[in-house]
Amino acid sequence: MAQEKQLKIPQHVAIIMDGNGRWAKKRLLPRNAGHTQGSKRVEEICRAAYDLGIKYLTIYAFSTENWTRPEEEVSALMKILRNYLKESIKKATENNMRVRVIGDRSRLEPDIQESIRKLEEVSAGNTGLNFQIALNYGARDEMLRAMKRMAADYREGRFEQEQLTEEFFAGYLDTRGIPDPDLLIRTSGEERLSNFLLWQCAYTEFYFPEVLWPDFDKDELKKAVEQYTKRDRRFGGVKEE
Repeated sequence: MAQEKQLKIPQHVAIIMDGNGRWAKKRLLPRNAGHTQGSKRVEEICRAAYDLGIKYLTIYAFSTENWTRPEEEVSALMKILRNYLKESIKKATENNMRVRVIGDRSRLEPDIQESIRKLEEVSAGNTGLNFQIALNYGARDEMLRAMKRMAADYREGRFEQEQLTEEFFAGYLDTRGIPDPDLLIRTSGEERLSNFLLWQCAYTEFYFPEVLWPDFDKDELKKAVEQYTKRDRRFGGVKEE
């Protein structure tokens, strides 16, 4: 860890794992091969993030818009997800990692919902890396669901209008209790948020490397942190001379 002392380590890193399909196409492989390779990369990045001193890592695994992809690809993604969730129960225990899933679970198959429940329950007391997986997640959907719950609570008299602040509203989001990302990485060179953590990324630093997700390794993560170290975060204020 001595060599990392000069780095400014972000507390929370969010990643849009882009480029699986292009990675496969470059190798004349089916798109699903890229998704499989990309899922294998996640564990390495979790370990690398923890070694660097990052406390929270959030990945965008499946968006609310991904259902529009070809049925064969969606089915393959769900198969990969099933296997990953089952393996994660053991890995979370071995690595002392707390895992939480954000997003609307209601559209996921019952067995996937049960795997999520078990994974969160088993890992709830772990004190290492806080790992969030965004499944059937969309930021606009998240905010709408939050506002519906908040409106219901207001109708039932659970809070007064004067209590409504940014912090209060954030308590209704899927990410309640989790700090906002300091750094967001989107691989493959694309430069957009794609409906990911829109509320939470108000003052997040963005980094868009050209590398495709299946090739994004611990060295690439360190490069991202090195770039973050060079950023001057002022949160709308003025830098003191």
